[in-house]
Amino acid sequence: MNVWVVDDDESIRWVLERALRRDGLTVQSFPGAAELLDALDEQPPPDVLLSDIRMPGVDGLTLMQRVHAREPQLPIIIMTAHSDLDAAVAAYKGGAFEYLPKPFDIDAVAPLIRRAAQTRQAVDPAVNAPDAAGAAIIGEAPAMQEVFRVIGRLSHSHITVLITGESGSGKELVARALHNTSPRAQRPFIAINTAAIPKDLLESEFFGHERGSFTGAATQRKGRFEQADGGTLFLDEIGDMPSDLQTRLLRVLSTGEFYRVGGIVPIKVDVRVIAATHQNLETLVDEGRFREDLYHRLNVIRIRIPTLDERREDIPLLMRHFLKRAADELSTDIKRLQPDVMTRLTEYHWPGNVRQLENVCRWLTVMAPGSDVHLSDLPVEITAAAAPSVAAPPPLPASVPRTGTVDTAPAAPPLAVLPDADHWDTLLRQWAEGQLSSGRDELIVEATDRLERALIDVALQATRGQRQEAAKRLGWGRNTLTRKIKELNIE
Repeated sequence: MNVWVVDDDESIRWVLERALRRDGLTVQSFPGAAELLDALDEQPPPDVLLSDIRMPGVDGLTLMQRVHAREPQLPIIIMTAHSDLDAAVAAYKGGAFEYLPKPFDIDAVAPLIRRAAQTRQAVDPAVNAPDAAGAAIIGEAPAMQEVFRVIGRLSHSHITVLITGESGSGKELVARALHNTSPRAQRPFIAINTAAIPKDLLESEFFGHERGSFTGAATQRKGRFEQADGGTLFLDEIGDMPSDLQTRLLRVLSTGEFYRVGGIVPIKVDVRVIAATHQNLETLVDEGRFREDLYHRLNVIRIRIPTLDERREDIPLLMRHFLKRAADELSTDIKRLQPDVMTRLTEYHWPGNVRQLENVCRWLTVMAPGSDVHLSDLPVEITAAAAPSVAAPPPLPASVPRTGTVDTAPAAPPLAVLPDADHWDTLLRQWAEGQLSSGRDELIVEATDRLERALIDVALQATRGQRQEAAKRLGWGRNTLTRKIKELNIE
């Protein structure tokens, strides 16, 4: 199988060449689009093309258009170190087989290439991606990259989507992005929060009413479904919908028809439904509080929005974005966060997710004196949550004795960890003093093994097992991380 790689980063080309050749693939690499297009004039096309998205001269998206104009069936995998929603959508709209944010797991690239080679289908290179403006979704964390990829894959689709996630995590932003990047982008986007409307008004709110259909109905009124005709209807907090309205909604989703309250003429609409909830719908189904057939009708494609705890690396980006927005709204200067403030905000658990973070940025813009924000300027809920306290986690696995030695010393107590990073070395010192007083030797080996094991475990959890990203977060190369995992026998 012949694979071409184009990337202006020589180190990326070198790594991909070695890895793919090791997997039995023939690889030819190019430093830019011009060299690749010249080769396409002189040689048979490859089976798969991997292209960076940001390159000097012709960028990856333009290159993909030009290549597809000549070879419409050639699968192209787009790579980027600057991943965002617009780039993901543009890549899929342009006909990319896959969108691969850097850093990626090099071991997963060869299987992806083989899958791409098996699906050589004609693509339409003339499709332009609409701007995803209005859906200001910011994130570089691996969990958010997956959200971007799903939105990009759905950019050609009218399919029903169910969005799940905690309150404040940004479900409506994702719904708007799905609409803005879809073929319905020029039609209405209508949002309705099921939990915010009194039960006796929900039916009229959804389907409208005829004049005189009930007391106070002085005129005919169109409901949300009619208002969203041709566009998208976003049903927020769908888990709070009453059971009788669930039945009517199921019929509309099945037939596209409904009656206004008091009406006798059926009304047909073409509406894409995107639903969202912070509740576990499977549990509601088991408890009989949500119709199972409606659940399956809504749960065609599911997108889970990560909590802010799962994407802590995005907190500095979000803080800068919301501080700038708050400054623009209030016509004032942008507040600057001191390094210790940013550290404290990154460590805070954010129970209200992105919405709470945005509110804190507004609060700081109004309440913090001066241009620089100090720890004393933070809201009380954040400073109180960061009060020093000792947290003793479960003991780490004991180190394995060396061959030929018998460990008769008492078991080592766990290394306690303080939320305040300024005190962890004090606890380490206390642990070392205790071990030395009990006659133990080789403390450096044991402490280093336990420290590395803890850091590796936490990094892999934070990156959902993506070794390339975990190694970057730890400050290692990926090969070093793989070697450490084997040495420490980490599963």
